[in-house]
Amino acid sequence: MRGKKAPKRKTKPDIKYNNVHVAKFINYIMKSGKKSIAEKVVYGSFDIVDEVIKKGKVDPVYKSSLEVFEAAIKNITPQVEVRGRRIGGGNYQIPYPVRGDRRYALAFRWIIEAANKKKGRSMAEKLASEYLAAINNEGDAIKKKADVQRMAESNRAFAHFAR
Repeated sequence: MRGKKAPKRKTKPDIKYNNVHVAKFINYIMKSGKKSIAEKVVYGSFDIVDEVIKKGKVDPVYKSSLEVFEAAIKNITPQVEVRGRRIGGGNYQIPYPVRGDRRYALAFRWIIEAANKKKGRSMAEKLASEYLAAINNEGDAIKKKADVQRMAESNRAFAHFAR
């Protein structure tokens, strides 16, 4: 590594919900610096979730779309992941615990990938359906988390190689 490490910047909370995680998620959705479009997509997905809540199709525990979003992200965040490491001429997949910032980064990435895989609807609708699937421990993002957890579990024998 050359030079010094880049300073960690604080993300400002979003304008509508005053939530840092929503602001981060908007930044992950954003393409080519078009933040207003990313905000429309995310807030549109929250509006769709609010309508589903009003219809009573969601567990009554969740009162707002922000609660659904937080619960979905909490369900998707991984506890452990595997990283490749070369030891004695062989490559091993070694399970490591995931640190805080990376947990959210992976969760956001997985939920966006899962929404992008779906076809035929607007991005806001696809994101809303992913949130609703995630709070029920279903959907592609939850499947991705389970795959990562399963991979870490199967390689638990190599955990002693982790520093």
